[in-house]
Amino acid sequence: MPENAAPTPQEALERAVSNSRRISTTGDIEVATYLEIAEGERVRGGAPAPDTTEPTTVLIMDFGSQYSHLIARRVREANVYCEIVPHSASRSVLEGKRVVGIILSGGPNSVYEDGAPLAPGWVFEADVPILGICYGMQALAHQLGGTVSAGLRQEYGYAAIHRNESTTDLLDGLDEDSPVWMSHGDRIETLPPGFHSLAYSENSPIAALGNGSGIYGIQFHPEVAHTPQGARILSNFVHKICGAASDWTPGHFVTEAVERIKQQVGDGKVICALSGGVDSAVAAVLLHRAIGDNLTCIFVNNGLMRREEPERVQAVFGRTLGLRLRYIDATERFLSALKGVTDPEEKRKIIGREFIGVFEAEAESLGEVDFLAQGTLYPDVIESTSSETTAAHVIKSHHNVGGLPEQMNLKLVEPLRYLFKDEVRLAGAELGIAEEVLNRQPFPGPGLAIRVIGEITFEKLEILRGADWVVMDEIKNDNLYDQLWQSFAVLTDTRTVGVMGDRRTYNYVVAIRAVTSDDAMTADWAKLPYDTLDRISNRIVNEVPEVNRVVLDITSKPPGTIEWE
Repeated sequence: MPENAAPTPQEALERAVSNSRRISTTGDIEVATYLEIAEGERVRGGAPAPDTTEPTTVLIMDFGSQYSHLIARRVREANVYCEIVPHSASRSVLEGKRVVGIILSGGPNSVYEDGAPLAPGWVFEADVPILGICYGMQALAHQLGGTVSAGLRQEYGYAAIHRNESTTDLLDGLDEDSPVWMSHGDRIETLPPGFHSLAYSENSPIAALGNGSGIYGIQFHPEVAHTPQGARILSNFVHKICGAASDWTPGHFVTEAVERIKQQVGDGKVICALSGGVDSAVAAVLLHRAIGDNLTCIFVNNGLMRREEPERVQAVFGRTLGLRLRYIDATERFLSALKGVTDPEEKRKIIGREFIGVFEAEAESLGEVDFLAQGTLYPDVIESTSSETTAAHVIKSHHNVGGLPEQMNLKLVEPLRYLFKDEVRLAGAELGIAEEVLNRQPFPGPGLAIRVIGEITFEKLEILRGADWVVMDEIKNDNLYDQLWQSFAVLTDTRTVGVMGDRRTYNYVVAIRAVTSDDAMTADWAKLPYDTLDRISNRIVNEVPEVNRVVLDITSKPPGTIEWE
């Protein structure tokens, strides 16, 4: 038998019994695998000693799933810290972390195809429980000696799973015939040695598997809302199987973030980009708690703000946060840089570049400044496809992630980089930040630049400011503001014929966008009351002379994004 050939299941079983490992080679990936059975003992991978001050951590290995961020959300909701890493991540991702479990995400590939992504060997040697979801389960089965093939029929949508065992930690507490959400075309034909089926569905004889020693797989998606008891399954895995502590709380985050900032910054001086939103506000207060007067907050009016926004930000933040705030009017600089630009990605990158230019100029005027702080969030990182998520496609470059220039004089401090929006608000409440700041709807860093479709001019910005003012006024008057994730107007680059005062008009079309969401990674269009929409439309065409038509965007995310650009 050739040295690198995969052994037969019987040979694998025999080697497992004798507590040895087998090495199989798939493409360029060397996969060290082991099998645990009653007589066997786990092979230890010699991971670096964890930092005991860190929270217990679950790693989510991304195989290109559109749902990886939802897995992270559900794990965080169980008060367990987690991070998404690419499927190609090296063992170094374990360093300094108290990793107690690994989740392998779904993905679009088939494990039996040439070049299909597989879990690296260190995953099986890390001495922690593993849960494979959909493609992740198939990868486990394939790499541990089972067989995966195309199913007799695809299985998309709802299915009922039936347990083969009355008790199992992973499925503990689930209702009989529990509904789950399936989305797969392949299935496991032969279990790996030492594994058994935990549950089945009508079209999946092996809907869940386990080996009784910490390795599990499920064919369905527990992270989506369509699996009603999916959060329980993930909670069972992280708590009952991994033994993770419920130590991911707002108080814990604040304490740890302050210490991290102190370690990173030391005696250095920091300028913080304060936009007026909750993200930058929480980041600024964290920094102030950590380094005190070594922080200077800078609010840049880039000319892309909403009506009265600069005045409101200065008043609110100076009064409620007590931070040292410098106001810079850079309207002319930004609008000049954006002149003639119509491509959305180019807009974002120009705005990111100009922001850095302003901050670096201010740093020079302040003396020696070492760091720039931003309120970057995890969804920004995920959508911009940074090093953490190389398996994902770029959705758009966020001006504070993918839109930053490669060369910067200032080092970045991003204390919220691994938080979702709701976690930021909880941290803000822990810090004592006022509700009027915490409950503000998100406003994009590039501002109205990505709500003016096509070229940006001062005149078009004024049109949009007028329409947006009406939208926000009516939304607040009807007490809808706190029920919506975002609500705003978009100035399209389309003109239509109208009739106003018995005269023909050829003016702009404004679109109304209002969505509900938990974290901006997915969103549903909001079903606004007809009376509210009627007043918004009537006021816009009467108060904004350059607009003669108002339309409503009823697209969810996906397939659309919340912003139009």
